[in-house]
Amino acid sequence: MAKTKRKNLRDDEFLKEFGIYLRETREKLDLTQQEVADRMDVEVMQVSRIERGIVNTSISMIKEIAECLEIPLYELFKKFQ
Repeated sequence: MAKTKRKNLRDDEFLKEFGIYLRETREKLDLTQQEVADRMDVEVMQVSRIERGIVNTSISMIKEIAECLEIPLYELFKKFQ
């Protein structure tokens, strides 16, 4: 059986929808991108890229975002169930 090469999976539409949902959640909590970035000790542009769906961020980073927003991790994914 020949091995098939796995493609680097990236769902641009999901990344954009996730970013929009993340931004809406952050704004509901009355936080700026800068405040989230400061809490995470990352550049504000990193938060911006995630919210715009430009980067496919890691699960670890998403977990850290949830912690900074003081919400359960599943909250960031419940829209996509």
